[in-house]
Amino acid sequence: MSQTIPAEPVTACVARLSLAWFLSFAMSSIQTSIARADPGPAGAGAEWPADTGKRLPRWRGFNLLEKFNLDHQQPYHEEDFRLISRLGFNFVRLPLDYRCWIDNGDWEQIDDKALADIDQALAWGQQYLIHVCINFHRAPGYTVAKPEEKADLWTDADAQRVCAKHWAFFARRYKGIPGARLSFNLLNEPGKIDRKTFIGVIRKLVAAIRAEDPDRLIICDGLEWGMQPVPELADLGIAQATRGYEPFELTHFKASWAHSDDFPTPAWPSWGPIAGTLKGEQKPQKERALVIDGPFAADTALRLRVHVVSASADLMVEADGQPILTKSFQCGPGEGEWQKSVFSEKYNIYQNIYDRDYSTEIPAGTKQVRVYVGKGDWLELSQLALRPHGAAAEDMIRAKGAFEEPPASFRYAPTDPAGPFIGAERHDQQWLHDHGMAPWLAVEHDGVGVIVGEWGAFNHTPHDLTLRWAEDSLSNWKAAGWGWALWNFRGPFGILDSGRKDVTYERFEGHQLDRQLLELLQKY
Repeated sequence: MSQTIPAEPVTACVARLSLAWFLSFAMSSIQTSIARADPGPAGAGAEWPADTGKRLPRWRGFNLLEKFNLDHQQPYHEEDFRLISRLGFNFVRLPLDYRCWIDNGDWEQIDDKALADIDQALAWGQQYLIHVCINFHRAPGYTVAKPEEKADLWTDADAQRVCAKHWAFFARRYKGIPGARLSFNLLNEPGKIDRKTFIGVIRKLVAAIRAEDPDRLIICDGLEWGMQPVPELADLGIAQATRGYEPFELTHFKASWAHSDDFPTPAWPSWGPIAGTLKGEQKPQKERALVIDGPFAADTALRLRVHVVSASADLMVEADGQPILTKSFQCGPGEGEWQKSVFSEKYNIYQNIYDRDYSTEIPAGTKQVRVYVGKGDWLELSQLALRPHGAAAEDMIRAKGAFEEPPASFRYAPTDPAGPFIGAERHDQQWLHDHGMAPWLAVEHDGVGVIVGEWGAFNHTPHDLTLRWAEDSLSNWKAAGWGWALWNFRGPFGILDSGRKDVTYERFEGHQLDRQLLELLQKY
């Protein structure tokens, strides 16, 4: 059955939902939210705080992806809810593609029957004492996935109207279900959106929901793909959601959709990345050289991976002012020393991808090494590695394209307990806190509830490394009192059937269980 999204607050679909079911749902929810607020080994018996946008419960659980994409949609599985509850978790986030419930591609028409699977998920959430968070992963006029939407939610008034109507429809349909059992997560991971524009659209969506259900618990993902909070929304009394995908090169190693071909093999803890864009003489920049201070006690191999070269560039390496490497690059069409020839129509030049290593040796006793571009435009490094003579392995630090930043400067100290790259950025538990959490702690202090709506590491990231990184992340979030939802439960980020090659799985309820990851999650 299909219907036009109505403007009136009373709809046929609401009538189809049993009033008795709603009353039973609400009463049971109030009772069970107190009796079993924090099930499982993570903290059995603790009471949830009030479920308001100003302070969220520390829900812990998983994203379920059955309606994540129109082309692969399927019903939700009761087994997932049963196992999630049995294993001690109390939260699921349902990322949804709005095309799953519109009729015949018309975003003005909702197929009422298509929402039955979501109704069922809410019923299972009630049955198994699991909070359900509904998220528009693809909304009318907005998506981070492919294909892109034809309309743009941020600039198209009609898309804003339709998106608001979809949320109003959900608000009417599920009005009466307590916030302890159901929340709405507006839009998934808005990117580099103009802040004023973003705030205006979010206010419209919140107003549409509250016109139908003033008490609904609402969560808004932060900007920059969920990485930056938006304190300007604090007056709305809604919560905000961040992400746990840093460093991205670790969490999305070899993930095809993340353009990860250039990602180095991750490490944790790790160093870097350092600013690695070197500008030539024709570019104005006060500091042009990447500087490595010593002293170098032994002859030391230096390896530089050149990622991109723009037009032409002379790479120069000096040890105490004496040249130890000179390499000229000249980009062009067709095949060459580069991996890929890329023509920039904007600048009418070739900016080719090389991804090749160039090496030299730093003499023992050198006090300072300078790496720079002499003649030419610019080039970008992606790795820098040093290996003293006789060392078992090289010390590698990643570099990044940072056109507006001066090149890095650090001291190489391979035997220092704080080394080997003194002055470079250290990626560790403290970095996760300072880099990813500090802005969110500030907005939380101003009365905005926070949850980590997605996090995890893809199954190509080494398992032992994943566990170390995950524990540092989880420890930080527990200290902050934040809940979280792993992406996903079953699948390449999850605890079941993840397909990792470096895990000894345990047979569990017909699945392959990653027992180590499960026990780590249960600990936090």
